[in-house]
Amino acid sequence: MSLFGTTSGFGTGGTSMFGSTTTDNHNPMKDIEVTSSPDDSIGCLSFSPPTLPGNFLVAGSWANDVRCWEVQDNGQTIPKAQQMHTGPVLDICWSDDGSKVFTASCDKTAKMWDLNSNQAIQIAQHDAPVKTIHWIKAPNYSCVMTGSWDKTLKFWDSRSSNPMMVLQLPERCYCADVIYPMAVVATAERGLIVYQLENQPSEFRRIESPLKHQHRCVAIFKDKQNKPTGFALGSIEGRVAIHYINPPNPAKDNFTFKCHRSNGTNTSAPQDIYAVNGIAFHPVHGTLATVGSDGRFSFWDKDARTKLKTSEQLDQPISACCFNHNGNIFAYASSYDWSKGHEFYNPQKKNYIFLRNAAEELKPRNKK
Repeated sequence: MSLFGTTSGFGTGGTSMFGSTTTDNHNPMKDIEVTSSPDDSIGCLSFSPPTLPGNFLVAGSWANDVRCWEVQDNGQTIPKAQQMHTGPVLDICWSDDGSKVFTASCDKTAKMWDLNSNQAIQIAQHDAPVKTIHWIKAPNYSCVMTGSWDKTLKFWDSRSSNPMMVLQLPERCYCADVIYPMAVVATAERGLIVYQLENQPSEFRRIESPLKHQHRCVAIFKDKQNKPTGFALGSIEGRVAIHYINPPNPAKDNFTFKCHRSNGTNTSAPQDIYAVNGIAFHPVHGTLATVGSDGRFSFWDKDARTKLKTSEQLDQPISACCFNHNGNIFAYASSYDWSKGHEFYNPQKKNYIFLRNAAEELKPRNKK
């Protein structure tokens, strides 16, 4: 029986070898641990596209490396290869055919890693760390989009050392997402810009941020026709905004919700509020996962506006997450994100990537 098939009880049960007396809560959800995880904080995760048979996971870390694993149907993970930058790797993505992985780094470059030859070459250059990287596949062009703290968004044909296009941003790029023909970029000082990518990339609209605090992560979602129609934006203040580009009723359709906070909503007790470190939409159900500095992941149904599940608390923050192409696997990384400063950094603490069967838990709520 396939562990990542839909019928499996994978990730739902399991008891500790030592019963309930163990105090180790690095994996309270009893999920599968990826072998040979990085030696420093994990900043980004990405699964291979549906064009590749099987599932391959790549991760970038603050140890300046990028690693690739094969994830087998029985849940086993096999380390396949790794590449290095000369600074922390902040973002990672795949080409649509699954033959290349693109990486963005604090060393101010982006690289293209050809998995067949296991060679990595520089394809982009900025004047400051590169925070985001995305592959764009349009009918008439293909390119890599990089967003940087140098306040530019650049578009690269991987064969040339000069960008095809450079767009100025109002501030440093903090997070971005692409689903053709739409891109969204969120910047420092709560800047928010939507781009249209048809024919060539151009600015479509600047949006006043629905959130009052620093932007941390963003993910585009699709409508029933499989077209990008809006985005979810997460901030450092335990809140996510759901924002449609052209909603029939903006005041009603757009909303924000609180998440990754402790002590519930009882107003008498002070509340601990944590950053939302990652947002990912389920590729089949359209429901979403969020992960936070509180060390929890949560699953949500934005249409029914309900929470589907919250995990037990891990002993360190969850720094990144993603789904595989068919939505059967949810991957999340447990790493210190420096949200509490250097005094809470413990170099003895390991970094983990966990895999969970996501086929059932992300099914939307039945409409009443």
